[in-house]
Amino acid sequence: MNTKQPECWSSDSQSQGLRIELTLEHLLVLPYDQFLLAEFKTQGADHHLRLVFSMHEIIITGRNLKRVLLAMQKKELAFIAKVPDGSQSFTADGGPVINGIVVKEKAPPESQTQTTGD
Repeated sequence: MNTKQPECWSSDSQSQGLRIELTLEHLLVLPYDQFLLAEFKTQGADHHLRLVFSMHEIIITGRNLKRVLLAMQKKELAFIAKVPDGSQSFTADGGPVINGIVVKEKAPPESQTQTTGD
């Protein structure tokens, strides 16, 4: 019986962006040059991590997400994915567990057209 926790995140010092696996068929890669800010909050045992890029906002929920935040701060967070349903909700080493990921696409700013008078 395999009791190893499925990987839900990884870091890589050579990463140029963050790969988000929403499903096996739906992946998103956001380049680090579009990263704007990160916000970390706790509510009891649950952690909430918000990552804002120029055109996307990523909301990550789970436990022990400070390691994920620190990897993002160093721009070394390479990959995130939700732990599969039915998997353990904790890790033996206290490592991060991602229970949910929501991606919100921001609308581009409306272009302002200038009119010139004759």
